[in-house]
Amino acid sequence: MPEFATLEYENLNSVVYAALCDALMQGRFQPGDRLKIRDLAEQFGTSVTPIRDAILRLANDEAITFRSPRDIRIAGLSEARYREIRAIRVRLEGLAAETAAQVATSADILALEQILRENEQAIADGDRLKGTQLNQAFHFMLPQIAGLPVLTTILRRLWLQMGPHISDAYLAGGRAMIDHHYPVVEALKRHDSPAASMAIVDDILLGGKPILDRIAHGEEREARRA
Repeated sequence: MPEFATLEYENLNSVVYAALCDALMQGRFQPGDRLKIRDLAEQFGTSVTPIRDAILRLANDEAITFRSPRDIRIAGLSEARYREIRAIRVRLEGLAAETAAQVATSADILALEQILRENEQAIADGDRLKGTQLNQAFHFMLPQIAGLPVLTTILRRLWLQMGPHISDAYLAGGRAMIDHHYPVVEALKRHDSPAASMAIVDDILLGGKPILDRIAHGEEREARRA
């Protein structure tokens, strides 16, 4: 294969993988959803090969369960695994908020407030997809403001697993999914690093309670079936 063709193939694989990662983090899929390689290839306008390669990478990321080529599903989370991811997020996103508070500009604050306004509208409209996309955008703006690209990369791996579960609980969670974002913004306005860190931790622990409840209830249902 000529070198330029190899590069083009690798670029296409990267584009497809990145797009599927974004879809997972933004909650376009929910736990247990089945993925069909040919359907995805049609959506992307590609052959099945880059889709299959992206699926295998996502299975390695533990975001997708690959049982067979005909049974590919969005991975679920056990309560224990959710709690482990949550504990890691508390530390990492707390660091992002703490650092962001030290350097946030008025433009950064305006951008976060715009996300909140749009998220309010999404909740009012019952728009689960828009709401989960905006929720992810808010959280990822913090390491962006902080100038922590390595941290962003680590968080992306965690959010591949979290995104579908946030989506699953978003409408049932109601205001709990957004209320704790406001203290984060207020802390950034004051350049109050400890308060910013505490606020994002509250969001993950308290705002995330509907997610934990759904995961725990799902495990209870599975145990009764067994």
